[in-house]
Order: sequence, then structure tokens, then C-alpha cells
Amino acid sequence: MDKKVKNTQGKNRQGVSRDPRLWVQVIVAAVTNGYALGFLKGKIYTGPLKNICVPGLNCYSCPGALGSCPIGSLQAVLGARNFRFSFYLLGFFMVIGAIFGRFVCGWLCPFGLIQDLLHKIPFPFKRKNLPGHRLLVYLKYVVLVVMVILLPLVATDFLGQGRPWFCQYLCPSGTLLAGIPLTLTNEPLRAAAGFLFQWKLLILIVCVVGAIAYYRPFCKYLCPLGAVYGLFHPIAFYRYEVDEEKCTRCGKCQRVCKMDIPVWKEPNSRECIRCGACVRACPTCAVHRKPAGKGTRADQNDTE
Repeated sequence: MDKKVKNTQGKNRQGVSRDPRLWVQVIVAAVTNGYALGFLKGKIYTGPLKNICVPGLNCYSCPGALGSCPIGSLQAVLGARNFRFSFYLLGFFMVIGAIFGRFVCGWLCPFGLIQDLLHKIPFPFKRKNLPGHRLLVYLKYVVLVVMVILLPLVATDFLGQGRPWFCQYLCPSGTLLAGIPLTLTNEPLRAAAGFLFQWKLLILIVCVVGAIAYYRPFCKYLCPLGAVYGLFHPIAFYRYEVDEEKCTRCGKCQRVCKMDIPVWKEPNSRECIRCGACVRACPTCAVHRKPAGKGTRADQNDTE
């Protein structure tokens, strides 16, 4: 084996223990939820930064949130009586999706971080996927179309106002980051908490237990934001490539991939969260990160 390849493999093996992803996730979560006064007083920050969306699923109502969740903002616009379209949100999804794709899910989403930490908890068995995984991955697109887009537009009250159906009835991130902290610090809100809060709490418990046993079940099967970003993977600026000359199709990339993607065959799958495990684990260094528009390593070598 070529000496250069051996050295690179050694660096890859060492790099596994020095993966910076967790630290990036923690820093991003701390910065985007950095309004400490909100947690102390149980009040939501309403300053000018709330007009800006953060990339990940980060509830607007979280006491520490300094920005807005793009899914919550989209539902607010679609459900508003006088508005049905937002150029800002359309541009936000296009820019973030076209540049990063689901890199946001793997590195910048606070609820993704929570699921990663939960999966580190010891459990009698650990699995990558739920039974029926191949069909269940499409459920998040149903959630996106029905709960995020259609219901706020169609199911309106007598004033023509729609509800934020996903945020109100399903989102576990909102329950964990906003519902629980606010009810703990706000006596009137705690007294008013009824069936809806109990329902959301049940969904959160299911997601928490599920995340301990299975890797990121909410991201894989329910998250509408992941569905949006996944649609951009074929054109995203940040992408992976596989060097066909180096790849032996050994399958190690899929074995280390917690999203269970055959990276050697689908390096830019809509399910990929760009964690980088396949890049570090590849024994022949065949998997690379590259900006879109640049040729493959093999193409570059041919021109040199």
C-alpha cells in the first residue's frame, strides 16, 4: 500500500477521537440560546434578533432563544390572515439549503445535539433504524406538506387565521426548549397547562426514549426542516464525493454511518447529515468533502 495512503489512514484513525462536531454543536446551541435572563425570569426575548431565523430547529418560545425557528416562522406567515408568502423565508431556505444542505442537521441544530447526547446513554440494545425505516424516512415529507404548509393555509378560524399545527401539536423541540422551562418558571402558565401540554410531553418522552435506543429518530422520520434541507443535497455547495479509483466497496462507510447510508453509492443522499464519520473511517481515503463545481480528485489528477 502506498505510504502516503497509510499516513492518511493513521491521521483518520486519530481524528475519530478528536471529532470537533460535538463542540461545534454545543457552541452553536449556547450562542443561539444565550439569553440567560430569559431562563432566570421565565420570559421570552423579544428583541430585534428575533426577526432573524437561525438555521436549526430552535423554538422561538425558548426563554434563551435569540433568533427564530425557520419552521415556526414559516407557519406564522402561512397562517396569518393578511400574509401567505415571505420572500425572506424563501430566500433563507434557498441560501442555507443550497450552501449547507443537511450539514445544518449534523452540526448546527440544537435538537440534533440533544438526540446525539441521548444516544450516548447506555441501553440494553442500540439500533440505527426503526423497523420499516425505508418507508418511514418519507414521513417527514408528509409532515412538511400537511402539518407545516397545508393545515395552516386551509384549517383557519372565522377570522381567516391558521394555527401553527406542527409547532402546536407535534414539535418535541418546542416542548423541551420552551414548554418545560416556561411552565417551571411561570406559575399562571403552569396552572393553565392542560391536555395539549400533556400530549406534547408524551411526544417528547417517546422521542427521548426513542433517541436513546435508535439514532436520531426525530431527524430521520419526523423533522420537516431536515426534509427541506435534504431536498437541496443534489445541488448543495457543501457535498461529498467518492473517488471511484480508490473505493473498494467494502461497505465500511455504511457500517459507521448512523444514518445507515451506503455512502459509496449515494454520497449525497437526502438523509446524510454530514457528520463526517464515513470520511474518517474510509480505509482507502476514497470519500472526500468538496465544494460543488470542482472536479473529482481523479479528474484533477488527470489534468495535472
